[in-house]
Amino acid sequence: MTSKKETTGANAVIQSLLAEGTDLVFGYPGGAIMPIYDALYDVEDRLTHILARHEQGAIHAAQGYARATGNVGVCFATSGPGATNLITGIADAQIDSTPLVCITGQVGSKLLGTDAFQETDVIGISMPVTKWNFQVTKASEIPSAIAKAFYLARSGKPGPVLIDITKDAQFEKFEFHYKPFEGMRSYIPTPTCEANYLNEAASLINKAKKPFILFGQGVLLSGAQMAFKTFIEKTGIPSAWTIMGLSSLDSDHYLNVGMLGMHGNYAPNKLTNECDLLIAIGMRFDDRVTGNLDSYAKQAKVIHIEIDPAEIDKNVKADVPLLGDAREILEALIPIVDKRSHDNWLSEFRKLEQEEIAQVIQGELHPTGDILTMGEVIHQINELSDQKNIFVTDVGQHQMITCRYAKFKATNSSITSGGLGTMGFCLPAAIGAKMGREDAQVIAVIGDGGFQMTIQELGTIFQYKTAVKIVVLNNDFLGMVRQWQELFFDKRYASTTMVNPDFQTIVRGYGIKAKMVDQRCDLKLAVQEMLEYKSSYFLEVKVGKENNVFPMVATGASVAEIRLS
Repeated sequence: MTSKKETTGANAVIQSLLAEGTDLVFGYPGGAIMPIYDALYDVEDRLTHILARHEQGAIHAAQGYARATGNVGVCFATSGPGATNLITGIADAQIDSTPLVCITGQVGSKLLGTDAFQETDVIGISMPVTKWNFQVTKASEIPSAIAKAFYLARSGKPGPVLIDITKDAQFEKFEFHYKPFEGMRSYIPTPTCEANYLNEAASLINKAKKPFILFGQGVLLSGAQMAFKTFIEKTGIPSAWTIMGLSSLDSDHYLNVGMLGMHGNYAPNKLTNECDLLIAIGMRFDDRVTGNLDSYAKQAKVIHIEIDPAEIDKNVKADVPLLGDAREILEALIPIVDKRSHDNWLSEFRKLEQEEIAQVIQGELHPTGDILTMGEVIHQINELSDQKNIFVTDVGQHQMITCRYAKFKATNSSITSGGLGTMGFCLPAAIGAKMGREDAQVIAVIGDGGFQMTIQELGTIFQYKTAVKIVVLNNDFLGMVRQWQELFFDKRYASTTMVNPDFQTIVRGYGIKAKMVDQRCDLKLAVQEMLEYKSSYFLEVKVGKENNVFPMVATGASVAEIRLS
C-alpha cells in the first residue's frame, strides 16, 4: 500500500499501473485520453509506451505480449472510434482467455448521453466481450478500479477487462493511495476439485484399455506443462492438442499424437470415436474440434478437467467433471494413477499416421512439382533453426499449415487467434510478442490477405526497430475461403482473388530488409538469411494458388469422417 498524496486522476492511472508492475503499454492517443498521455510523459523511463498505427494494432500487440510473457497486456485508446477499434481485439482476448487491461478515455461526465463529439457507449458495447468493465466518473475510483481490473484479468480463467475514464475524472485531484485487490465473495477464480471425483477419475484411468487425452490452452495458462508431461508418461496415454494447446508438449514427444480438429491429424480425429476413455484437459470442446456432436465419442467415458464451470457439460457431457486448476488437478492425480503403457493402442495411432504421411504430409513437405508449398516453407524453418522459435500466425490456410508442421521444443511458443479467428491479428501480435520476449526468435507467418489488414503496423516495427521476422505465404487468394469454394461451392471463386501490390516495395519503404522467393532453389538460402539477420526481415514466398489443406473434417461431419484428400 502506498502512502496518501494528492494527485490528478490521470497521474493516478499511471501510478496504479506502475504499482501493478506494468512496464509496457500499447496505445494511440486522442482528445479524451490526453491527460493520461500527459502524465505518461513524466515516467517514460519506467513505463514505455508503444505507439501503434491503429488501435486494433495496439490491442493485438498487447495480446501478443501477454501470450508470450504470461503478464497482463495493457493498452490505451481514446473515446469513440478509438475505443470501438479495440472491440475486435477484446473479443479475441475473451474467447482465447488472454489477460488484458484496456483503458479508454471518455468525454466529460456532464456530456455522457448527449451524443457529444467522439462519445460512444463503450461500456455497453464491450460488456458481452469483457470479463469485467467499469466506467470511472470520479478520480477517487481510479486506484480501486485498476486494482480490481488486474486481479480479474489474471486470476482464474484469464480475460480482458476495460476501464472507461471520463475526461473530468482524469483532471480531478484527490488523495491517492493504491491497494492491490484481494478478491470478493462472489468471485471464486479457482474452484476446489472434490476428492471423490479425483478418485473416480483415477479409477477410470487405471481401468481404461484405450484412453485418449485432448489438451488445450488450460495446460499453458495453469503452468501445468511439467505436471502434464509427468502424468502422460506415467499413464502412457496418447495425447493430442487443440491449436491453443500447441507447445504445451514437445512436438517430438513419443506420446504426442498430433493436432485435433478440422485440419488436424488423421489419427487423433479418427480414433476419437474408438477410445473408451476421453480425458479433456483445459479445452472447451469447440465445434472445430468435435465436428458433429451427435456422433462425437459416444462410446467413451469422459473426464473433463476445466477451471470454468460454464464449460462443463456445455458441449460434451462429462461423466467425471474435475473442476479446478489444471496443474493442481494433475498433481493430485499423479500419485493415484497406475504406471501403465498402452503400446497396442498407441500403435493404432502410428499406423494411421503413416497413412497421412504417405498421402498428405510427404507431398506437402517434400513436393516433387515446381510449385512451392506452404508446408515446405515451415519445414525449412524447422530444419534451419533450433525449433525454439515463437511462431505467431494469422488466420487461414497458412495458420493450419504452421500449426500442423512447425516443430516446438519450447513452451508458450505458439501464438494465434483461435476462437475468434481474427485476420490481421498476426503482425501486431508478433510485435508485442517480440517486445515482451526480446531473447526469442519471433516469426510471424501470415497470408497475403491477413497481412494487408494490419499492414500499417510495419510503421511500428520501423519506429521501434522491432526485430520480427515476417513470412508472407502469398497465393494471391483468400486461401481458406477459396478452398471451401472449391470443395463445396463448385469452384465459384466469389470475391476471393487478391490483386496484391508489390509487397517488397512497400516493406522496404519502412526500412525493413525484404526478399521474395518463387523458386525452390532459392528457398533455403533465403530462410537461412532471414533467421540469421539481426534486425527485422520480410520474406515473401509465392506458393501454389490453389493448394489445399488436408486432412479436413467438413462442417457437419463426424471427426471419424476426416478426409485425406
